[in-house]
Amino acid sequence: DQTEYVLAALPLGGYVKLLDEREGPVAPEDLARSFTRKHPWKRIVVLLAGPAANIIFAIVVLWGIFWFAGSPDVRAVIGAVVPDSIAARSGLRDGDEVTAFNGRPVAGRSDVILGLVDSMSGDGVADMIVRDSGGATRNVALRVEDAEVRRALTEPGAFSRGLGFQFWAPPRPAVIGKVLPGGPAERAGLRAGDRVLTVDGIAISGFESLVQVISERPGQEVTIAYQRGSQRSSVRVLTLAETNGDRQIGRIRVETTAPPPLPDSMIVNRSYGPLGALAAASRQAWDMTVLQAKMFWRMIAGDVSLKNLSGPLSIAEYAGESASGGILPFLGFLVLISLSLGFLNLLPVPILDGGQIVFQLAEWLKGSPLSDRTQAFGQQVGIALLLLLMGVALFNDVARQFG
Repeated sequence: DQTEYVLAALPLGGYVKLLDEREGPVAPEDLARSFTRKHPWKRIVVLLAGPAANIIFAIVVLWGIFWFAGSPDVRAVIGAVVPDSIAARSGLRDGDEVTAFNGRPVAGRSDVILGLVDSMSGDGVADMIVRDSGGATRNVALRVEDAEVRRALTEPGAFSRGLGFQFWAPPRPAVIGKVLPGGPAERAGLRAGDRVLTVDGIAISGFESLVQVISERPGQEVTIAYQRGSQRSSVRVLTLAETNGDRQIGRIRVETTAPPPLPDSMIVNRSYGPLGALAAASRQAWDMTVLQAKMFWRMIAGDVSLKNLSGPLSIAEYAGESASGGILPFLGFLVLISLSLGFLNLLPVPILDGGQIVFQLAEWLKGSPLSDRTQAFGQQVGIALLLLLMGVALFNDVARQFG
């Protein structure tokens, strides 16, 4: 079929190189097959093939996951709600279960999380129907009108804290799992394994209680009573004051121990046949791609923090974490990466497939090829934009590594 294939000793990536007069001399008898001699619509189809392969791969993987393993999720039950937070002022309460979000039924937490990310990075309006522990339903409307507060919510790790609620999780003891270097807890002498008993005389029932009490004391010196082995001691700790949205919260830089497993009553799993799995896979791939497009545009518009861009270091870290979690999390990571590549390649940046498609459309409408100077200028702009994007992503990677 006049196509060359290569098997390499080091299979690090791949590419497609077309017969192209711009790349080098083409024999006269092969000119009819040259890419530049094809009609623009044929070139556009060729250029769409790469991103389409990424998207089709993601759909096929999701199809296999949904068909054989179903779609496991966790019930969207609200746990602790921080007093006087956005969630508390909106009427959200401990024990509420979200059943619908912006008019769409909710199957589990993932639907609520994606919906909140979309709403809070957009107009800041999220309408939910919740069911309390007694079975009664009511409407809850989250409203974040201040654009600066909404942008602060998009900072990595700030979303849940900024809204002021956590999803329900099995109770965790107030045992310190890790003391972060250079933080207030380390300077005060606290260690991993210490069990916190009281803070300023307030009894601490679990790690969530510890977080809440410390959060309410930004920049204050607190007395922490703890137990280490059979010994009980106390220490004075000066908390950090961090800005979270429109309020200050306290931090002592400790992490919890590994959470206990969720009870079976909290797990929901949708099962699919082959056709239902294919429909669900296509729908999820579409929803994820649309959300990526919205977030990317909002990032350019300044509505979403640029700190969300990830580079090779973070991607490698996420890959390792997903692989250690088992085959399903790793396949989910591959789906996300593949959809991201497909979307990025469709951006109208000259060096990417999307930019080349714009060139072909311009030639089709113009009736003749664009000048070499115009195409070269476009390539230079595209390279500059990609270098800028990669530079920001790499900076974010390094910043994350150093805390």
